[in-house]
Amino acid sequence: MELNDKPNGGKWYGTKSSYEINEKGRSTEDVYQMTFQSKDPIIPISTPEKAPKKKLSTIGGHGHGVPVEHPTSYGETLMHLLKGNVGSGIFAMGDAIKNAGIILGPIVVLFLGIICLYCQHLLLNVAKKMSTKTAVPSSPDFAETVGLVFAEGPPRIQRFSYFMKRLVNVFLCITQLGFCCVYLVFISENVKQVMDHYGYHMDVHIHMAIVLIPVLLTALVRNLKYLAPFSTVANILMSIGLLITVYYSVQDLPPISERVYVAEVNTMPLFFGTALFAFEGIGLVLPLQNEMKKPKNFKRPLGVLNVGMGTVIVLYILMGFLSYLKYGDSIKGSVTLNLPQTDVLAQSVKIIISLGILLTYPLQFYIPVDVIWPVVLRNIGDLKYPVAGELIFRTILVLFTFVLAEAIPFLHLFISLVGAVSSTALALLFPPVLHLVTSYSYGELTFIQIFFNVCVFICGIIGAITGTYESIYSIVGAFQNYQEG
Repeated sequence: MELNDKPNGGKWYGTKSSYEINEKGRSTEDVYQMTFQSKDPIIPISTPEKAPKKKLSTIGGHGHGVPVEHPTSYGETLMHLLKGNVGSGIFAMGDAIKNAGIILGPIVVLFLGIICLYCQHLLLNVAKKMSTKTAVPSSPDFAETVGLVFAEGPPRIQRFSYFMKRLVNVFLCITQLGFCCVYLVFISENVKQVMDHYGYHMDVHIHMAIVLIPVLLTALVRNLKYLAPFSTVANILMSIGLLITVYYSVQDLPPISERVYVAEVNTMPLFFGTALFAFEGIGLVLPLQNEMKKPKNFKRPLGVLNVGMGTVIVLYILMGFLSYLKYGDSIKGSVTLNLPQTDVLAQSVKIIISLGILLTYPLQFYIPVDVIWPVVLRNIGDLKYPVAGELIFRTILVLFTFVLAEAIPFLHLFISLVGAVSSTALALLFPPVLHLVTSYSYGELTFIQIFFNVCVFICGIIGAITGTYESIYSIVGAFQNYQEG
């Protein structure tokens, strides 16, 4: 029997779903649109003079959202996907390959990339089914899709719809705030190298405190419309920095035989976390598909998703392989830290990339603010000066990321921790669960689906547990050695 043929509007056994849809096609719960959670969010902004076209969606929310026009071409969407997935994580791939081995590493990166792509297709399929069944005018985002799947599933799990929807937002906030912490460490370490070369020797903590000032100023920008130029400049700078880094990495390469083919087992969890940190862009797929002129072109065999993620996988493997081959065990958490300190071009790339990351911080920071601030308002009530209240909240949240970054000044380990905890949950755990629940609800569950989804889930669980443990263990050890030194 088809799901739509069930009594009581298709709900299971006449039960009442805890996740209702209002007349505007949104859940009656507070909806926080988590649109871009990747390393380099792309925000297409419509001009004030031009009236919006037929279809509109909103990036952000709570009074800060900016209407965006729908139609984006295949090429435009592909560029958004590429820029959204290729960010600071790509410079850490050399360290990731070191923790797996120069032969095993690229193979596992390819394997993880394929699994992540598979999970992204699962999310797209589930979102489409939920959108069709609930007849919402606008396609649901990641968190809404999770809530709808559980609300429309078997009776025993319907009561978890609110919790699961909020859980996605929690992991999303952890991921985004983790990026912000990593950005502070990344910028400070790169700037320190340049300043040290010119005789201005200061502790990395002091550099971080100085970097905090421009970071805080950009984070106080409340409207995405004014953040859009930051994204454009950041992407240009990151592209230039990437090209220069590759140029240095291919100079005087040693033979592969000088590198470890397969690393020790105890370093593999660190590799897993770092790789997932770089690959975590699953929150990008739904909004990008929704903004296309022809959404069907997004997930077809040679569509935007397959072509874009295929290119991303190749770039990650290439950058990781060349970086580790060039610098070996001396590879740092970001390959930019390995570039020659005496070359002007090498020094410039560190500043270029650091500036690009600094301009990306407020875009990553926007997401957790968009989630947490409304919750704060609900608990403290209406404010006499709401704008001032939000600015104070933003300042506190920036200081929170600053304190974390100061406490854990080990970039490669922190990247691995963020990837192991939240990136794994979003990229590898939620999609197979959603697909299993949806297939069961529709009576379409097969043994092949169960096998593949359970394998992906188990892989994610093992990677998350071992990666988190090893990352925390390594961070504690590194911090103790740092204090003793």
